[in-house]
Amino acid sequence: MQRDALKMLAIVVVALLALSQQRLPATKVTIGGPFTLTASDGTTVSDATYRGKWLLVFFGYTSCPNICPTTLLGIADALKQLGSDASQLQPLFISIDPDRDTPDVMAAYVRSFDPRIIGLTGSESQIAGAAKEYGAYYTPHRTGPGPNDYVMDHSTYLYLMDRNGQFVRGFDADTSGSMIADKLRETMARFR
Repeated sequence: MQRDALKMLAIVVVALLALSQQRLPATKVTIGGPFTLTASDGTTVSDATYRGKWLLVFFGYTSCPNICPTTLLGIADALKQLGSDASQLQPLFISIDPDRDTPDVMAAYVRSFDPRIIGLTGSESQIAGAAKEYGAYYTPHRTGPGPNDYVMDHSTYLYLMDRNGQFVRGFDADTSGSMIADKLRETMARFR
């Protein structure tokens, strides 16, 4: 019995080694890309609008009970800690709840954290397109029978994009403002 088990284990190991030697076609994964959305002042913007600035992109919504406000506080803290270096960075808060997050709602919400954060919204298809470009996930979760009785389950990742719109690195939403500022300062210095 033990000899049979060892024989099976050997066969599995050989099969796994053979599979690991096969060359699979490389797939290029791209994070970020073109989008057209509405800024909180009502103007239409695109990814090209922000060329020349570092972007810190976060997908969320204004009715979020915890992750979004905590993350935006961290971004505001990072901006404060960056001092004059913050002028090189444009934080974008992209709504995943366009039914409730109108430009006026977005403007008031982001202003409560830091006026340098720009809130973006748009149609459902525009939001879905932007989210797809960044690999951001979101879906509504019903909490009751009313039309506004829902929360949005969503990914909680911050995307750092360089001045040309290329992905540089990401941050978990629970990364502290001081850690974000340190990493931003370090990363921006490498690309001067």
